[in-house]
Amino acid sequence: MSTRLIPPGNDMTSPYWDAARAGQFVIQRCDDCGHWLFPPSAHCPACGSKSLTWTEASGDGVIYTFTIAHRPPHPVFRDQCPMAIAVIELAEGPRMMSNVVGCDPTTLAIDTPVRVSFEPIEDSDVVLPVFTPA
Repeated sequence: MSTRLIPPGNDMTSPYWDAARAGQFVIQRCDDCGHWLFPPSAHCPACGSKSLTWTEASGDGVIYTFTIAHRPPHPVFRDQCPMAIAVIELAEGPRMMSNVVGCDPTTLAIDTPVRVSFEPIEDSDVVLPVFTPA
């Protein structure tokens, strides 16, 4: 049994997961207006363009909001609690949900600078982008 839940991939998200396996953090960027977007979309929410490119992002951000889960949200997480579940505001603008790892969760605060890191999931080929305090 995997130590994590395996996120479902699809044609739209496969570039994100492929890049994570290679240790790269990519999100979509509009070729027409330059708007960065996450989660993946078929069109730009700023200008409506369908011309989007997966582009390497800085991997930097800040904690926009977070919670500390003391009870596992699913049995596979029982050994990982307490765990920090956060909304990260990326330097490029979009916000994404992820985990903050590599620290005592009780030391976290809103606006804590974070940096992307990559966590392979046991018994799978999935690598999760997670964040650590910068």
